[in-house]
Amino acid sequence: MKLLITGICGFVGHTLARALLDSIEGLEILGLDNLIRPGSELNRRRLGPLGVKFLHADVRNPSDLEVLPTVDWVLDAAANASVLAGLGQPGASRQLVEHNLFGTVNLLEYCRRHRAGFILLSTSRVYSIAPLVSLEMLSEGKSFRPRPGQNWPAGCSEEGVAETFPTQPPLSLYGSTKLASETLALEYGAAFDLPVWLNRCGVLAGPGQFGRPDQGIFSYWLHAWAARRPLAYTGFNGQGFQVRDALHPADLAPVLVRQLREPAARPEGPLNFAGGRANSMSLAQLSEWCAQRFGPHRVDSAPAPRPFDIPWLVMDSRAARQRWGWHPQHSLETILEDIATHAGQHPDWLDLTSS
Repeated sequence: MKLLITGICGFVGHTLARALLDSIEGLEILGLDNLIRPGSELNRRRLGPLGVKFLHADVRNPSDLEVLPTVDWVLDAAANASVLAGLGQPGASRQLVEHNLFGTVNLLEYCRRHRAGFILLSTSRVYSIAPLVSLEMLSEGKSFRPRPGQNWPAGCSEEGVAETFPTQPPLSLYGSTKLASETLALEYGAAFDLPVWLNRCGVLAGPGQFGRPDQGIFSYWLHAWAARRPLAYTGFNGQGFQVRDALHPADLAPVLVRQLREPAARPEGPLNFAGGRANSMSLAQLSEWCAQRFGPHRVDSAPAPRPFDIPWLVMDSRAARQRWGWHPQHSLETILEDIATHAGQHPDWLDLTSS
């Protein structure tokens, strides 16, 4: 089997390449990356010993894809994966759309030409902000949790947000580009009889991640704490009670193996893959963990909200468990401890991997 992985020099693409090579005998991987993210070069150097053929290319450029050899599947792990992406600098919004949406179109056209299957790594941020913000919250144990017995929106419960939760805008420019990519992937699959899988991922986390405040928050927080960098709780009264769940990307590998080997008779809708309630915590709780692991450190308070911030987003992956028998393998404690060990071994990690 031949597999093209886009964004292979990023944390997720590189982690999945290793996991899939360990899981599928005879797998050949062609990796594509534009190397614009600081830290990508570190992962590129590790691809050769794995037997991965690397191509410096950009999914935004159709001509870059025209020279690619034929593969059986494309795993799209390339994205500008920040909810704040597209804001600020002139031209940033167009660059985001070109990367996350037009890049998907270019890859789908490649799949059409070569009769290749397509797997999209999507995101929890395709879910509507308004009903998430309107959830009735309790503050307990330095974290938010939804009030039991409330009038839940469709697709939401104490277990988290399921696939039937609303996806109407506003989502963020990032979320909208990923939702549009999902729709186009299903349309291409139906129109051209291509196998397509859509995997909506929660917050991905693990050692070696290129953490930033707006992307890879678990990794960023631990590395910044260990290095005694400035940290602040932003929005929601500056208390750090907002909650997310964490998933190690290697935990996606077992279901990806099955998807590569069992193409659907027709394109199926997206499924959530996330850590869930058991792997969730607030920033304030994460700070308590860091204080025990690294010692005390000051965290400032910045009560003013940022665009697209939400108090609580835990994903409900029961549909993936029913469809694939899937559940996460890495506990939150294991993920955090592995990141902490990495932070101790690489005290300059944020300088190497942050813009």
